[in-house]
Amino acid sequence: MSVMGIEAVGARPVAATLPSLASLPTGAVGAAAPAGPASGEDVASAFGAALTRGIASVEAAEKKADGLAVQAATGTLTDVHDYVIAANQAKLATELTVAVRNKAVEAFSEIMRLQA
Repeated sequence: MSVMGIEAVGARPVAATLPSLASLPTGAVGAAAPAGPASGEDVASAFGAALTRGIASVEAAEKKADGLAVQAATGTLTDVHDYVIAANQAKLATELTVAVRNKAVEAFSEIMRLQA
């Protein structure tokens, strides 16, 4: 697997780092949404919880990459590929978080523009 021109031997597939389907809400895929509108508080709390989990996972990825960087610098890291993979995962997680933030700000700005 090539990551930005760097060969990663024995790298885990991306799907291995994603949550399993068992963690998703039950029900058929493509099933209709529950009847009745969701309250604004429910949506806000669900969004806040998802945002908190996302930021926690970004912090964990960065902490893992930092730890492996220290091991690489001190010479105690046995496989440099582990550091390269962790660093790229942390970078991609950060980029995804910034992109989601930018889309949320853009959506908020659009809503404010429509109300004006």
